[in-house]
Amino acid sequence: MKFISLFEVIGPNMIGPSSSHTAGAVAIGKMARRLLQKEACRVRFVLYGSFARTYRGHGTDRALLGGVMGYDMADERIRDAFFEADKKGLAYTYAIDEETAVSHPNTADVHLEAADGTKLSVRGESIGGGKIRITRIDGVELDFTGEYATLIVEHLDKPGVIAYLTAAFAMKGINIAFMRVFRKEQRKTAYAIMETDEIIPEEVVAHLNLHSEISKVILVQG
Repeated sequence: MKFISLFEVIGPNMIGPSSSHTAGAVAIGKMARRLLQKEACRVRFVLYGSFARTYRGHGTDRALLGGVMGYDMADERIRDAFFEADKKGLAYTYAIDEETAVSHPNTADVHLEAADGTKLSVRGESIGGGKIRITRIDGVELDFTGEYATLIVEHLDKPGVIAYLTAAFAMKGINIAFMRVFRKEQRKTAYAIMETDEIIPEEVVAHLNLHSEISKVILVQG
């Protein structure tokens, strides 16, 4: 017998008619914002599958935009996300792609740009109950949910980097629950995703940033 949680039955506390199309969309936008690590001044959304067909009626467009502005699922400002974005000077556009095959019907790409020119592209899937899965960053296929304390490390695919990462966690007595490494090409940019049982202290981030082959460290927790 398969048991399901009360959360899965009643869904999250949220603004909007659908946990997958609204709450999950907020979470995708908010995760993209956290991964950029800066305030975005421009964002372009590409919607696939069910998102592409129903985004206006289900408020997916406003939910994604609200997430990029840092709003939570239950934030009343999501209803006025277009007005709030205009007020902040955040430029936004939407594109529909019903031709590209995607692994999940509720999929969106979020292309962000900060005022200093920093750019980031994130693909997220809304998998139900307000939960999400991030499956691509800057063209590199990967997989994490953000449900655990998570460290995303962008680095060169070279020997010794992974050993340095795991040693940093061991020194702080942090248990790694899940760890995955993704790359697009050999000896090029790679991502290590570490999800842990404990909160990850900022000292770990500072230590990892000392390594010459590590270009970016992103901490997602809480």
